[in-house]
Amino acid sequence: METKPIRESFQNILRWFVPIAAALAFAAWMYLSPEGALGKLDAIGYAVCHRIDARSFHIDDRQLPLCARCTGEFYAAGVALIFQVFVSGKRSKLPSRGIIAVLVLFFLAFGIDGSNSYLYLLKQTSQGALDKIPNLYIPNNILRLFTGSGMGIALAAVLYPIINQTLWRDLDDRPALDWKSFGGLVALIIVLNLLVLTDSLFVLYPVAYVSALGTLSLLVIVFAILWIMIMRQDNSFENVRQLWLPFLSGLTLALLMILSIDLVRLQFTGTWSGFPGMTG
Repeated sequence: METKPIRESFQNILRWFVPIAAALAFAAWMYLSPEGALGKLDAIGYAVCHRIDARSFHIDDRQLPLCARCTGEFYAAGVALIFQVFVSGKRSKLPSRGIIAVLVLFFLAFGIDGSNSYLYLLKQTSQGALDKIPNLYIPNNILRLFTGSGMGIALAAVLYPIINQTLWRDLDDRPALDWKSFGGLVALIIVLNLLVLTDSLFVLYPVAYVSALGTLSLLVIVFAILWIMIMRQDNSFENVRQLWLPFLSGLTLALLMILSIDLVRLQFTGTWSGFPGMTG
């Protein structure tokens, strides 16, 4: 009987503490990250991506915040999550086995292309030591974009129903994606990928924002779900307005993680660009 008042008091303390912590984390990130809007996005990509220049798309001579593979992965994940918000609502069931099989193929394509690309990079930096190991094919940014975006779709397709399963008191027990909505989502991502390949500034600028903010959003969601589980608030929410505290907590933890990785990497490399010596 005494635990409920203690829990309520703790919740009241968190309602004050979390916004203050979020403001401090955001201020530190704004101060320490590079100048300019794209510089802030670079600081997000810097925490999760190698940012090798030759493996990135460019706005004029300036590389995007993430490499081609990560750009595809995180922009597609961001678009897929937004797509499901409008199409799926509170649907909380994982897709059918057939769709899951397609998502597994997306994952395998991502893994194969990533491994082949990594081998190619190692061969370029190993001074001939790995030349006897053949590559499946010569990697390129087009394949990185498409396999990355396939992985982004897979991440969002699995994550979205898990979010709903965690948050809502009243669940809609239908698959978050059926074949019709899944086909529409895949077609949308393919069209967007083709637009990215035009190198149009009108496309690359939004993609730079969506990919970097998609990265941040995924981290926020994961930390918010973790927060909800720790606070034992699973399936206790009825509307979006009630989510401000766990998601603000998730934002705080995500920014602190990004800042920590950024500072460690910057200390070792001394640059906000790709890892020194890796150019292929």
